[in-house]
Amino acid sequence: MTGCNNLLTDRYEATATVTYTWQVNYSTNSRDSEFPRRETFASTSLVNRNGQKPEGAVTGPDDRGLWWPALPPRPTVDDIEQRQEYDEDPSSPELLKDVKYHLSYQIGEQTRNLPTNYQVYREVAKAYPDRMPLKFTLGPGDRTVTKASRE
Repeated sequence: MTGCNNLLTDRYEATATVTYTWQVNYSTNSRDSEFPRRETFASTSLVNRNGQKPEGAVTGPDDRGLWWPALPPRPTVDDIEQRQEYDEDPSSPELLKDVKYHLSYQIGEQTRNLPTNYQVYREVAKAYPDRMPLKFTLGPGDRTVTKASRE
């Protein structure tokens, strides 16, 4: 489908991979250190498919229709100090939330899996139960899906 900007199909699946990750920033005492060193600790992920509640979901749906896993274990003071380097001050652990959206679709025998966005995920979630055909707009070089609409 190289060079194709729009396509219509009823064979699609949207995923939203949600991730919690603990992060600690380590900064030095010197004045020229505006950018702290970041260390990530434990994380947990969960794959949402087509707006349906996934197995293993602990909370949700949130205000974007996403389900979330259990929180990863918070790093202990020992964990934080173990990664601390000389002359660094650690911040309090911060819980980061991240979401990555993808769309898989099939045209004929060809299946593609491309990165997408929240809007496309939500359109698929609404259309998926009835398997309504959707028109997908591909981005530059057909490397992303930028829009979904009902035909």
